[in-house]
Amino acid sequence: MSELERRRAARRGATRALWEPMFDLTLGERLAHLTAEAPAVYDLDQVTDIYGNGVVEELERRVANLLGKEAAAFFPTGTMAQQVALRCWAGRTGDSTVALHPLAHPEQHERGAFGAVSGLRTVHPTREPRLPTADEIRDFDEPFGTLMLELPLREAGFVLPTWQELTEVVEAARERDAVVHFDGARLWECVTHLGRPLDEIAALADSVYVSFYKSLQGLGGAVLAGPETLVEEARAWRHRYGGQVFQQFPTALSALLGLERELPRLPEYVAHARVVAEALREGFAAAGVPWVRVHPEVPHTHEFQVWLPYPPETLNEAAVTQAEETKTVLFRYWDAVGPGLSRIELTVGGAGLEWTAEDVRGAVADFVQRVDSAAMGADG
Repeated sequence: MSELERRRAARRGATRALWEPMFDLTLGERLAHLTAEAPAVYDLDQVTDIYGNGVVEELERRVANLLGKEAAAFFPTGTMAQQVALRCWAGRTGDSTVALHPLAHPEQHERGAFGAVSGLRTVHPTREPRLPTADEIRDFDEPFGTLMLELPLREAGFVLPTWQELTEVVEAARERDAVVHFDGARLWECVTHLGRPLDEIAALADSVYVSFYKSLQGLGGAVLAGPETLVEEARAWRHRYGGQVFQQFPTALSALLGLERELPRLPEYVAHARVVAEALREGFAAAGVPWVRVHPEVPHTHEFQVWLPYPPETLNEAAVTQAEETKTVLFRYWDAVGPGLSRIELTVGGAGLEWTAEDVRGAVADFVQRVDSAAMGADG
């Protein structure tokens, strides 16, 4: 059995997990869930979609209303949606330069697609692990046509600015005659920290992209929302990019389910993530771990980072052993971020609401004992 297979088997055999993502389910389980739940959000006696009509149009309408935008277009991936949006803005502004953070998704996870596919150039107003400030935008020494803000900035720890900071950054971009695009793959999670409803947040930007398989546990897919004229142009480019998919009803139905079931619960998840984060910090301190970082200290969303001074091999062995022997999944998978230093992203969802602070501290104590055993085994 490979390590990946072992981790999967341990998770499936567990009776308790801090996070239970839908993508861990089998094909049969996922199909059964969709079949059972979809009638609550859409009339299944309707004909299936063909090239974006029917249930796909309904999803577009729902998202446009939620975000307070004139129109919305469904895309198979967020990568495609954002490339299309930004090349459309480049054509309209006459400037193909996009200002964004070097930790943003297009710079980290898309193989240079902006430049290779869309002919866009990127610049970075800041390299600090946070969103840029208004002064950094206002005083940046290169011109740009579009400012792209990833909300939250995942690689920096799912961090967000304050509402005032965000509005000031947008105003600074406007002073430079730049348009503003939100990479809102996880925009759904931002309401609690920013203290504003979705449509008020989205109103700051000229266009917004949102995802359905992250916060909302959908099968996939994304929507680009903005002015009617931009969305119509984006539909043309979607076709050129190969995104005019014949039928997408399973993905669209799962997205509607996410809007109906998960979206209303996100503020509850965010609130409990803050309880879990504090309990983790207390648990590691009580267990005598020499150094630990929970980042942000108070999570901005229901996702955050934990850093520990051990190699990932040690931590992952402790995590999988804990799952196998106690049927409890506290941590899923640790990555190396430096010599003897590891980081993990934690998500608190519906399953995590059942964990009290004491539950978290107890699981941490058990985990640390297993870390010590794994470390001694590696040394010996």
